[in-house]
Amino acid sequence: MTRAEVCKRIEAVGVVPVIRAPSPELALLACEAILAGGISVFEITMTVPDAPAVIRALRTRLGDKAVVGAGTVLDAADARACIEAGAEFIVSPGFDPATIAAAHEAGIAAMPGALTPTEVIAAWKAGADVVKIFPCSALGGASYLRALKGPLPQVKLMPTGGVNINTAKDFLAAGAVALGVGSELVDIAAVKDGRSHVLTERASEFVAAVAAARKK
Repeated sequence: MTRAEVCKRIEAVGVVPVIRAPSPELALLACEAILAGGISVFEITMTVPDAPAVIRALRTRLGDKAVVGAGTVLDAADARACIEAGAEFIVSPGFDPATIAAAHEAGIAAMPGALTPTEVIAAWKAGADVVKIFPCSALGGASYLRALKGPLPQVKLMPTGGVNINTAKDFLAAGAVALGVGSELVDIAAVKDGRSHVLTERASEFVAAVAAARKK
């Protein structure tokens, strides 16, 4: 898929699960459980051991069934390693121009992190496809996102931090194009205990919440 097509797919799904796990095996199990619940986008963070190999395995297993990206990408070298493994988008916790450039040189979507209006504008001017607002909850959650969208309606924002099933509706109403969701969805402890169905159920709940919020 092209950069634009990947972004459209992410926006259509509306939820980007942030996969953090202590082993590749747990990361893969978490993704399978979430996919069963109807969410077909995955952000494999660089904190997962051998993250590029996990990305490669998911791309091989799932093909066009899911969009697989890399998260917590801090520099251009890591971005290139993940893209070589098959990552279809790159997410960072902060704004690094070289990382955006590396992604775009490969035709891959870049989603840098930002928090203040100055950072958001800088990331957008640098070509960010979507700007990740992180940690969004630290500055007021959905109300802060709404405040950013007022003067910056053209910027596509994805809040991460403080997003859960109860706040999802408010974030979407505030103008989020998608939601970055971590442990509220990706319960690795449940996977370890053999209760992967918990992730499947939560994924289904998020799918329903996004659909309900967008009907209004």
